[in-house]
Amino acid sequence: MSTLAFPNAEGETMTAKDKIRQHPLLNIKASEIAKASKIALRCIRKWRNEPALEVRFKNVSLNEPPKALLLPYLDAEAAGVQISERAYIPRCVELVYAFDNEQSFGQIVVSLDTESEVEFKQADKGQHSSMDRDELRRCGPKILSDPAVMAAVKKLKLPDDAVIQCDTWMYGSDKDSTADTHKFIQGLLYARAPHNHPDSNQYAFPLPISPVFDIFEDRLVRIDELATGGTEDGLAYHTAGESAMEHCVANEYIPEFQERLRSDIKPLQVMQPEGPSFKVEDESRVSWQKWTFRVGFNYREGLTIHNVRYDGRSVFYRLSMSEMTVPYADPRSPYHRKQAFDLGDAGAGSTANNLRLGCDCLGSIKYFSGWLNNDKGEPFESPNVICMHEQDAGIGWKHTNHRTGVAAVTRARTLVLQSILTVGNYEYIFAWIFFQNGTIEFETRATGILSTSLIDPNKQSPWGNVVSPGVLGTNHQHLFCLRIDPMIDGSENAVIQEDTIAIPESVEENPHGNAWKVVRTPFEKSGFADAAPHHNRCFKMVNEAKRNAISGNPVGYKLVPQPSQLLLATATSVVRRRARFAEHHIWVSRYRDGELWAGGRWTNQSLHERDGVYDYAARADSVRAADLVLWHTFGLTHIPRVEDFPVMPCEVITVSLKPADFFDRNPAIDVPPSLQSVNNSVLVTDEKEVGEMKKELEDGCCGAVKPAPKL
Repeated sequence: MSTLAFPNAEGETMTAKDKIRQHPLLNIKASEIAKASKIALRCIRKWRNEPALEVRFKNVSLNEPPKALLLPYLDAEAAGVQISERAYIPRCVELVYAFDNEQSFGQIVVSLDTESEVEFKQADKGQHSSMDRDELRRCGPKILSDPAVMAAVKKLKLPDDAVIQCDTWMYGSDKDSTADTHKFIQGLLYARAPHNHPDSNQYAFPLPISPVFDIFEDRLVRIDELATGGTEDGLAYHTAGESAMEHCVANEYIPEFQERLRSDIKPLQVMQPEGPSFKVEDESRVSWQKWTFRVGFNYREGLTIHNVRYDGRSVFYRLSMSEMTVPYADPRSPYHRKQAFDLGDAGAGSTANNLRLGCDCLGSIKYFSGWLNNDKGEPFESPNVICMHEQDAGIGWKHTNHRTGVAAVTRARTLVLQSILTVGNYEYIFAWIFFQNGTIEFETRATGILSTSLIDPNKQSPWGNVVSPGVLGTNHQHLFCLRIDPMIDGSENAVIQEDTIAIPESVEENPHGNAWKVVRTPFEKSGFADAAPHHNRCFKMVNEAKRNAISGNPVGYKLVPQPSQLLLATATSVVRRRARFAEHHIWVSRYRDGELWAGGRWTNQSLHERDGVYDYAARADSVRAADLVLWHTFGLTHIPRVEDFPVMPCEVITVSLKPADFFDRNPAIDVPPSLQSVNNSVLVTDEKEVGEMKKELEDGCCGAVKPAPKL
């Protein structure tokens, strides 16, 4: 057997056996970020022939191995092959770099083994890099301290001690945008409440001006005036009086500012006296209730799930939130450009919260931390970005034999992996939830604070709803796209659209009019489809080469798509051209390494979606009995309510992946019965009745007898 050799930058040769054996899906380490940055800096300076070139490293992340290398490795791992006996997979890192004030940027992949460049992709003219934290931290103070901005604020006749704050928004694109358009920041300005508390809800005091900062030229280029009129004013500007904000009032969300907090809530604690049922090995490998998988984290997607298997059988290769877009519906400039791509423009990992014990996650908690980087390529820890814990999920299954009165009942339990990101005003809570019965759910919770604008007193607007005096909550959409990479008992899968339809009444087939049937339509080529709840439409990911021993059907998993309203922007609008992934609920594409981004690699100020899922699907590749990816677009159309302010109650959307003839029976049939002796529930009743009920509670649940031994 031949031995792989890796010459490093000094020409020294090391074999695979000399390398540290680690799992190829382990999350990137601090030392790897530092090493990769040094390698990339050397390569970029050599390419540019500028030994002193200043390079900013916007993002550094693991470059996941090609599936052709990784999948055999994962199968060997599942088969019990020791890590020392598995094939060595080179460790590569990808870095997003920029120089010349972001006018030149791109992506470089370097090998940590050979300490050399593997791939170099310079971005094209007209493409713009995402916004990183160091960039925004520099721009915000420059905007607020600019003399022109200070003069414009003074004209608003605010109190002399008013503190102005700036949300640095992505500029977006419109019909006037071209490949020559610079990279801009659109500053949205707000004032703190008169009490000047640092946690004041600034969104109750929106200013009617918006500075525009040129990243290329590192300067303020203009100040946009914002329309504040109502329905009667159409698209007109300058409809406010001299004191445009005097009708705004404080509207706070933090507990310290509430008149009173509820006093009738008793503690509800999650206790696991024997500890959790999950186990974590090798930093990121999770095993729980027949499930095994790897937990990943990167700056763009945040939480990712890899190599998902149930009882040793392969189910999914990779699960992730690929992209989301948030277009606003106010046609008045500059609001017509207001469209965020929160993953591509900012990053779910870059904006992930440090989760707190007892606050964001309850019970026995396992945290996963990640490593990010500053613009010098230096690593810093992002602690507790993912929490994992078990939850009670109600009754899992139950049946009472009405003849004997004996009930069999189990409590369902789920394993939750959760991450929370704060993108300016909004929070998104993403959770992958694993069930004992083989189901996986992805739960999205939208909360946080509305991105607001000023409206004149005593007016209403067709573009939103007044949620506080002088505060307009603008209509907008949140459109998410899940990337689901199946490996249902192997990587050669198919997607089948399944519709349930009524059969026309006829003597031959449906004489009583009660019959209906299931129509199955496989995807032969890559393409798209939409939800159809009136047809009970679902999409099954199946392995047609593996048949269920009971039903004879292909083993599979099904997705019932969320029938969300899709992108409302017109067919020719720039908003739609930038987010073609939001035109359909379902996309099916042939797998290719690196095709991870539904909205394209570079979304910031994009003129159209490029190298996104629309392009992947348009290739018309064969996807039957093939390595494929299913993408699901879902979301919500948010017409703000007064109740959404000052902070929005969680809006919850759930997507389910359920086994469909994958098992030969209910896979949760072996979950132990629910017993009071284990659950220790407490009866809430009159004190005198407690003694009479105690014996009954000890005997079992729901009046059931204790389970008999196995037959």
